[in-house]
Amino acid sequence: MKRLLFFLCVVPTVFSLSCDDSAVFSNQVFVSDSEAVVYGDKFPEVLAVTATLVKGDAWRFEVTLSSPYDTPKRYADAWRVLDGEDQQLGIRVLGHDHANEQPFTRSQTVKVPSATQTVFVEGRDQANGWSGQRFEVKLSRD
Repeated sequence: MKRLLFFLCVVPTVFSLSCDDSAVFSNQVFVSDSEAVVYGDKFPEVLAVTATLVKGDAWRFEVTLSSPYDTPKRYADAWRVLDGEDQQLGIRVLGHDHANEQPFTRSQTVKVPSATQTVFVEGRDQANGWSGQRFEVKLSRD
């Protein structure tokens, strides 16, 4: 099994988070200036993704989220895997808050078409919906 590990390169900016050109991933926020948000206040932030090829088109995604605002009344309630056309390939629903476990990691097996080389992981807030922050993951089947 191939094991790929991707970590967020922490950069102190609201509009875009990215790593240097030698990195194998990027993390960007695609919003206009008027829509900019500070992740962690309104949306969960994807901090890391590990993608492991299980068999055939099945990939095991381990996603680490941070949502420091988590309470039983409002919390990060899902993350999903998208392809480059914004088609949802899989979703991991989170059934409770993680107030005492920040950041936290949860996994899900997702079928990814064999022609797909890049996917994106996005977190969802119970009150505010999908974050729009796309964590890019390059998949290698070698």
